[in-house]
Amino acid sequence: MAALHSFTFSDFVDSLISLFGAFVLGTLIGAERQYRQRSGGLRTNVLVAVGAAAFVDIGMHLNGNTGATQIIAYVVSGVGFLGAGVIMKEGRNVWGLNTAATLWCSAAVGACAGADLAVEAIALTAFVLAGNTLLRPLVNAINRAPISAETTEAQYEVQLTADSDHLEDLRAALEAQLKAGSYPVRDIEIEDRDAGTVELVATLLSTDPNPAELDAIVARLRNMPGVEHVGWTARTSD
Repeated sequence: MAALHSFTFSDFVDSLISLFGAFVLGTLIGAERQYRQRSGGLRTNVLVAVGAAAFVDIGMHLNGNTGATQIIAYVVSGVGFLGAGVIMKEGRNVWGLNTAATLWCSAAVGACAGADLAVEAIALTAFVLAGNTLLRPLVNAINRAPISAETTEAQYEVQLTADSDHLEDLRAALEAQLKAGSYPVRDIEIEDRDAGTVELVATLLSTDPNPAELDAIVARLRNMPGVEHVGWTARTSD
């Protein structure tokens, strides 16, 4: 049988060590994710690491370093599709990005183990665990820090609700007021509201305007005929 003729005990032991290393390191990464109750938990990270190690190990045995390099390229893209499965979007909120990135790193750990880069695999595991644990206090501190409009890049919009009879005049006035304040407009959308009422939404090109200047523009627009409501909002850019 071809399987018996191609079997070499030293190669088998080498593969076994690579797979075991990937299993242990994947377990360390996955245990932290399981403790945090993430969707990609212990078993998922272990399977990703072991699978990546197995594919890379096969490539090395069949075609040496060239084969391993070719397999690694496919592992990188393949795990990207797997990671996309744990990413969910709810409105403007995106969940699962960190889990997807961790799965990607688990694949990298497995690839290192499969390529017999044991020290590199251990070091990468340590960095992944540090990123998911030691950086949490820094993330929490940044999230709790007060944010001012001047220091945040965001998408700014000026909304104006008005009588439809004054639509063209107010659209021109809105654009003129923003242009006079050195805030060029990317786009102005018109949405029908109640009968006889429309809303103009002007999206600014600038991502860091002065809130006081926008308040002054809004105050001037508020006094124009036909205006029912006017204001501005900022939302974080994607």
